[in-house]
Amino acid sequence: MRLFIAVNLPIEVRQGAWEASAPLRAKRYPVKWVAPESLHVTMKFLGEVHPQRCTELTKALEQATRGAKPFSLLISGFGAFPNLQRPRVVWVGCEPAPPLEILQHRVEQEMDRIGFPVEGRPFHPHITLGRVRREARTSDFAGFAREVESLEYTAHVTVESVDLMESTLTPKGARYARRHAASLAG
Repeated sequence: MRLFIAVNLPIEVRQGAWEASAPLRAKRYPVKWVAPESLHVTMKFLGEVHPQRCTELTKALEQATRGAKPFSLLISGFGAFPNLQRPRVVWVGCEPAPPLEILQHRVEQEMDRIGFPVEGRPFHPHITLGRVRREARTSDFAGFAREVESLEYTAHVTVESVDLMESTLTPKGARYARRHAASLAG
């Protein structure tokens, strides 16, 4: 199973971000867009995991979220990694929120404890809208930065759980299924 840990978003936020980014899709940039129902904030990618480890993973996720309370997350702004001139990933941003950063750090610690090493790069919370196709050239993105900078979308989300997700790759893109929800009940 291909697994990751994420904060899932309410349908109205996913749909709002999708609609706000419509001008980018209309320009037909060489990007493989994520379906609106699949938009989320990834906290940790685990990769291929044997199904027998699911119980261990859910216990570790419960430990990571123990004592955490629901919190507000501001979704705002658009951008690209590594930058707008040479995009690889197109995203909607999440304003830095200490509760999210603390929670992500705790997830990293618990997953490291059971054999999933800590990421080698800083956590930059975002919602991936699309990934640039491999065959794309820099010249394919003329006007892209201007388009991205003109987009606007803001939403407030109350984060009430952190989820263990399964990703199934299909020719039409990844499909996600929640395997476990760790409630932030305090």
